Amino acid sequence: MILCILQARMSSRRCPGKVLAPVLGEPMMLHQIRRIRRAQEIDELVVATSDQSSDDVIVELCERSSTKSFRGSLDDVLDRFYQAALLYKPDHIVRLTADCPLIDPTIIDATVSQHFSGEFDYTSNIETRSFPDGLDVEICRLSALRRAWREAKTDIDREHVTPYLRSGEFHTGHLTGCPDLSHHRWTVDYPDDLAFIRNIYGALYPQNPDFTMSDILQYVIENNCVRTQNRTI
Repeated sequence: MILCILQARMSSRRCPGKVLAPVLGEPMMLHQIRRIRRAQEIDELVVATSDQSSDDVIVELCERSSTKSFRGSLDDVLDRFYQAALLYKPDHIVRLTADCPLIDPTIIDATVSQHFSGEFDYTSNIETRSFPDGLDVEICRLSALRRAWREAKTDIDREHVTPYLRSGEFHTGHLTGCPDLSHHRWTVDYPDDLAFIRNIYGALYPQNPDFTMSDILQYVIENNCVRTQNRTI
């Protein structure tokens, strides 16, 4: 069984409340949930948020959209992630974050396929970057996550969940694409990132709610609005 855990919280330092910011009149995270659900390799989806009152609204959104949720530590995200996984007893867990509303379900599926093809403990498309920032996908075995939960001690390991899995202690796989698109920035960390996301959805979603990475790439090139890692347009 493959469980997808989507991490979400309202208390972003750089763009507070971004995960529920309106995009075409609906919360940004709801758009992302719909895109994740189109992945063929995902058996179950749960949103892992914190036990802080500020995140009550995330749980309410999950209830309205018939999406399962779990609440745990705000700061020890590795523990939150692991405890959420234990409830479902999956064999493998896909990790996504709620600041990536352009996530492409075909890339989720390709990362899962790569993971199984090499019988890896951990696989991602972020170690050897070739996809746009914002299409990040990670998958690991439950046994590897359990070991990380037990052994990882640093604040960085506990906050960012997977650094210990990339420490060289595990059999890791990588998904890469061609051409290299890693200079593109499609994630939401700042208000101007959110403006870019709204532009993309406004241009593509009404005609094709299932738009893909290729559709986005064609649009930004044709309309001279390529967004790079230095956040210029």
